[in-house]
Amino acid sequence: MKFLFTKKKYVITGITVIAATGCIFLLSPTKRIDFNTEVKPILNKKCISCHGGVKAKGGFSVLFREEALAKTESGNPVIIPGDPNESEMIRRLTSKDPEERMPYKHEALSKNEIHILKEWIRQGAKWGDHWAYLPVQKTDAPDIANNWIHNDVDKFIYAKLKEEKLQPAAQADKATLLRRVSLDLIGRYPTQTVAEQYLKSNNDKAYEVLVDSLLASPHFGERWASLWLDLARYADTKGYEADGGRSIWKYRDWLIHAFNEDKPYNLFITEQIAGDLLPDPTDAQYIATAFHRNSMNNDEGGTDNEEFRTAAVIDRVNTTWESLMSTTFSCVQCHSHPYDPFHHEEYYQFLAYFNNTRDEDVPGEHPLLREYNDTMQQKLKAITDWTKKYASETEASNLKKFLRTLQPSVNSTTADSLKNAVIANHNIQLIIRNHAVARLKKIDLQQKNLLVCKLYTNNRSGTLKLHVDAPDGPLLASVVLKAIPQWRYEYIHLSSQTGVHDVYLTYENPTLPADNKSFAVSFDCFGFIEQLPGKSVPGFVKIEQSFHELLDAKVTTTPVMVENPSWMWRKTNVFIRGAWTSKGKEVEPAVPKIFAYAMPAGAPKNRMGLAMWLTDKRNPLVSRTIVNRLWEQLFGTGIAETLEDLGTQGIPPTHKELLDFLSWKLMNDYHWSLKTLLKELVMSATYRQDSKLSNEVKEKDPFNKYYARGPRVRLSAEQLRDQHLCISGMMSDKMYGPGVMPWQPEGIWLSPYNGAKWINSKDEDQYRRAVYTYWKRTAPYPSMITFDGVPRVLCTARRIRTNTPLQALVTMNDSAYLDMARHFAYRMQEEAGKKTEQQIMKGYELMLYKPISQAKLSLFKGLYDRALRDFKNDRDKTCEMIGMNDQHNNPETAALVVVANAMLNLDEIVTKW
Repeated sequence: MKFLFTKKKYVITGITVIAATGCIFLLSPTKRIDFNTEVKPILNKKCISCHGGVKAKGGFSVLFREEALAKTESGNPVIIPGDPNESEMIRRLTSKDPEERMPYKHEALSKNEIHILKEWIRQGAKWGDHWAYLPVQKTDAPDIANNWIHNDVDKFIYAKLKEEKLQPAAQADKATLLRRVSLDLIGRYPTQTVAEQYLKSNNDKAYEVLVDSLLASPHFGERWASLWLDLARYADTKGYEADGGRSIWKYRDWLIHAFNEDKPYNLFITEQIAGDLLPDPTDAQYIATAFHRNSMNNDEGGTDNEEFRTAAVIDRVNTTWESLMSTTFSCVQCHSHPYDPFHHEEYYQFLAYFNNTRDEDVPGEHPLLREYNDTMQQKLKAITDWTKKYASETEASNLKKFLRTLQPSVNSTTADSLKNAVIANHNIQLIIRNHAVARLKKIDLQQKNLLVCKLYTNNRSGTLKLHVDAPDGPLLASVVLKAIPQWRYEYIHLSSQTGVHDVYLTYENPTLPADNKSFAVSFDCFGFIEQLPGKSVPGFVKIEQSFHELLDAKVTTTPVMVENPSWMWRKTNVFIRGAWTSKGKEVEPAVPKIFAYAMPAGAPKNRMGLAMWLTDKRNPLVSRTIVNRLWEQLFGTGIAETLEDLGTQGIPPTHKELLDFLSWKLMNDYHWSLKTLLKELVMSATYRQDSKLSNEVKEKDPFNKYYARGPRVRLSAEQLRDQHLCISGMMSDKMYGPGVMPWQPEGIWLSPYNGAKWINSKDEDQYRRAVYTYWKRTAPYPSMITFDGVPRVLCTARRIRTNTPLQALVTMNDSAYLDMARHFAYRMQEEAGKKTEQQIMKGYELMLYKPISQAKLSLFKGLYDRALRDFKNDRDKTCEMIGMNDQHNNPETAALVVVANAMLNLDEIVTKW
């Protein structure tokens, strides 16, 4: 009995425990709903098109929490935090009435989606921060061990492969790795010495030695500058209708130098955003700011310079966000962001950082950095030292800046109150007649006693006068202009004044007939500065002469950024609906509130303060963006595929923890070194995998999102051209300088107004790397566009690869590529002797560093034999294939050119694998 009683007691106890457990389960709180991963996708997919930044039907928006909880047009809120049953949102989502049920006239939400929204509201309807908008935190690599793993990158990849029940591929062979890593790191083939050392070495460190030699190559900078030029919308022309030439190639060269010297990425950004605001900036730091002078300039007659200045500022805002922070900020110009937490007003607060630069869409593209040679630099230093000694360091700095940039200057196109005067074409320059009047608004005359005026006149005896505040106001200066038929600097001494005043220009010339309507003087710009000090000191004349010589010197110039002085500051207003003519409230420089935590204390409200914010380690987007971009260049797809959008509408990262791990390391352990980051990536087992696609991987991961194999992607336009030049033996190693014009047929360029033409480069210039190709926005180099190059009208964060018949037509028929095939054939003959099989074998080895298979050899030999028969029977066809009547003009060489052309079109040649 005792046993039975005990047993019964245990049974009752067991039932009680089970019941109690059930009660606890039933009474336990529901799992926390995650806004970003569960709620936000529903709102973005089903609600936000009608209830977001662009539209807020019924006065209801789900973009921001404060909007979602606010009263709607009905006078009541739609969401009641903590009470889904009283929330109109839930009632409308579950209504049976088709006129009430939301989404209106669209498929209803699923039961699971409605359950998620109910529980979210029950839990307080809390908003969450998107992963990409949170600061990068230190992330530990998975604690995992495997013989395949080489470094921490592989730990993340292997852990994910294990989750997906996949195995990594074996390492690719040495020849494949040599070509792959060379194309990735330097964008071309390595020298023969480097290649042979790696292929012949049995040392375990051979691959690392190869990687280090490639990272140290001067061609490294050329390869990565090519990537950045798309982001910087670099071109050798101004864009728009006229698309005239622009001398800005020094910026491209600055990029190459910056990548080669492994300039820390935070400094790399700072100099491009605000190099001119650094203490006593170097020429290189000024040139870096051409990043934002790559914006287009409209020289078409009749255009409004202020309109297109504003367009350039807007472009700079959008480029900064897309290139450096992978964010679609451009739509906030017209309205609050429909998907991400950016308010309309915040766009213009950010725009205010760029709104006070001196450029004004003038044809001369001022401000320009004037680059002096060593002799001129010595004169500049002498002038600066003189001014420091006899005036002050501030005056010396101002004078040095003026001699280097001619800033601050007032562009003549801003003159108004015109009488007997016009602004030529509404946007070029001020031109005056006899008895003219023109006003320069709000000029700071404080301690300004010299006007350096650039003008042109071939009329003698004309008197130019400057008056303060009125055409007949106090006389500031009077000068009789000489008739010199060329543009020159006129030096006009001013009477002493204080403060900011309007300056009126008047012109009288008694030698001109009273009814003369012809133009007498043209003006470009007006620089109000302080005179050189120490006029009575011996040596002054030499210093003054040097000053004039520097201004008159014919020097290389580059458009750069220069900030307005305080007396020229512009106000920044919100543009209502994005229209620059509809000014709303005035705003001050600021970053979006969601990122305000990353603004360093004491950061100035100018581009330098902006650069400080961008490079602050708390900025969540900058390091993630560059890591993601470099990963995409190596593996074909970013960890987050949408390089242009890490926001809520972007494709989520496949390996978020790895992205954060590398982003944190870049800032902290690598000290912003991109070379160190790239080495870590290419040294990984993940990168070194064979790219062959097994049936299992093809079924489970056809797009290689989990990296169970090596990268296999088509080469970029630049890589393809550079590779073919290397294989042909014609690649020029010449670096830097103005853009070159490789072969292109007549008629591609149809340049209005200036009649500019493409002039095919000669000698080695026609065989220079693709990065040096002259880039005209309205007519980019055709073969590069065919292979997905971009016009560079706007910032391009990602090239989308296409596959079209035109690409094969280019590589098989374009004269430039046919020329490379010819030289490739000549190289095969030269290096392999007279036997055709040996020539083909050598050619394949030159392309891929490995022996050709017997099947391919037979295929190419058959092609050779057929071509040879044709050419032996057709002398003209032979000459056409060779292109000229020289020692190569014979059927055997012509047939080998056909084979070379075919070999250069193999899949394993046009792709990286």
